[in-house]
Amino acid sequence: MTIPTTRRQFLQAVGVSGGAGVLYGTMGALGLAPAAQAAPPFRAPDRSDFTLTGRSARSVVVLGAGIAGLATAYELGKAGYRVQILEARTRPGGRNWTVRAGTTETDLDGQTQRARFNGGQYLNAGPARIAQHMVTLDYCRELGVPIEIFGNQNADAYYVNENAGALSGQPIRHREAKADVYGYVSELLAKATDQGALDGHLTGEDKERLLEFLRGFGAIGGRVAGDPAASWKYTGTNRRGYEVEPGAGFEAGTPKLTPYPLEDVLASGVGRYISFEFGYDQAMLMFQPVGGMDRIAYALEEAVGRRFVTYGAEVRSISNTGSGVTVVYDGPGGRPRTVTADFCVCTIPPQVLAKIPSNLTQPVRDALAFPVPNATGKIGLQYRRRWWEQDENIYSGITNTNLDLATIWYPSYGYHGTKGLVVGYYNFGANAQSYAALTHAEREARAVAQGVKIHGEKYRTELETSFSVAWERTRYSEGGWVSWPSRTSGGHYGRLLEPDDRVYFAGDHLSHYIAWQAGAFESARKVVTDLHARVMSC
Repeated sequence: MTIPTTRRQFLQAVGVSGGAGVLYGTMGALGLAPAAQAAPPFRAPDRSDFTLTGRSARSVVVLGAGIAGLATAYELGKAGYRVQILEARTRPGGRNWTVRAGTTETDLDGQTQRARFNGGQYLNAGPARIAQHMVTLDYCRELGVPIEIFGNQNADAYYVNENAGALSGQPIRHREAKADVYGYVSELLAKATDQGALDGHLTGEDKERLLEFLRGFGAIGGRVAGDPAASWKYTGTNRRGYEVEPGAGFEAGTPKLTPYPLEDVLASGVGRYISFEFGYDQAMLMFQPVGGMDRIAYALEEAVGRRFVTYGAEVRSISNTGSGVTVVYDGPGGRPRTVTADFCVCTIPPQVLAKIPSNLTQPVRDALAFPVPNATGKIGLQYRRRWWEQDENIYSGITNTNLDLATIWYPSYGYHGTKGLVVGYYNFGANAQSYAALTHAEREARAVAQGVKIHGEKYRTELETSFSVAWERTRYSEGGWVSWPSRTSGGHYGRLLEPDDRVYFAGDHLSHYIAWQAGAFESARKVVTDLHARVMSC
């Protein structure tokens, strides 16, 4: 073997033996790569990493068969690591959970539900949408999971706010609300611009360009010579929709031209919801797997190998042993079983992991106690007919409200089918906690009573069955996700980004995509890179 004699040759040798992650770390140690520079693209470990260097793959026990755990095992398996996954539930996916006919769940309060959905209906109880820039779609492509469009926003869905002025409690179509908000904002800004309020910021040419933009953006009138009050008026637009639709012959249609008064639009608060669709992680187009979000979890399970996943394996203790890791878990009949491995990747949520006996160091224990679990909940309402399509021309999308149900989601699958399933609430924080405190029957009654305010009595009379999820009361999760009071205070977040001896940590909570599967995938990739670099350096 030729011994490297130059720094370049040395780095080339490191890259060959350890891959991109080790190479980058070595460059950083030599002061050749700034610490703040973005991490290199992910490179999955490969069997050749071992065969070309004479090293051997190690054993890894992964705790949790959620997306982070499955992705970790999948990527490590590409290089021949001996991986075993322990999962307390009887299914893969963790919070990636699709409720279908026959799904049975007993929550921490001892309440048991059995889903009675039929006609191909399902509820994505956890993640339900994927932005097109997310790595989640890359895994769908790699694993052969077909996808379809998820309707995240719909001009024919509603905004409904109570205690909000003259429009209180009135369902307003998204298209009407957006047309009026954009129109009035454009009118006010155009008037201010034309009357010199922005002269200190804009040139004469810039002012004219801005005014031209606002005329199109808000569908407002133009300048009326000698009459500032009449200039740039918003008087309504057919963007608001039609009372009578355009048709054949002489039927030109009757547009809803008359806008809601400015003061009523401002008091209604509908404008506060519009900005969500501009969010980087919310902007259309968005996607979902065909047949339910758990198609991703089951595809990962198949890719890992079902024989390498042990279900019903609730972890009882975790111990670093110096030369490896020992995990005790419940086996068949509740009898304790023990597994040992060279390394452990723990994807158990921090609020759950903190309660499991271990010899993890005190700084790690402190870090686990630092993030705050967030309450969130959903209910799936199955209806005997798709009245939202048939009666209200709503095909997918979301209705936003300030009611305690927060949002209503209309399905992005099964169009023109016989039955359909509406997400009757998807709420957070105090609202989710108030629903979580109720029995399932009480949750259904409360959600339906609120929905009747928007859609009328058919929201009650057409209902067939339901299934509700309160994530803070769901075993092995105890929260929808966590939030960090600070990612820098006390170094807690950073502490969990590093291993505690031979125990590594992964999950969406250790990413900047908390509450998204993309965060779990990205965290898994980081841990795989770090662990593999360590093995290749030995």
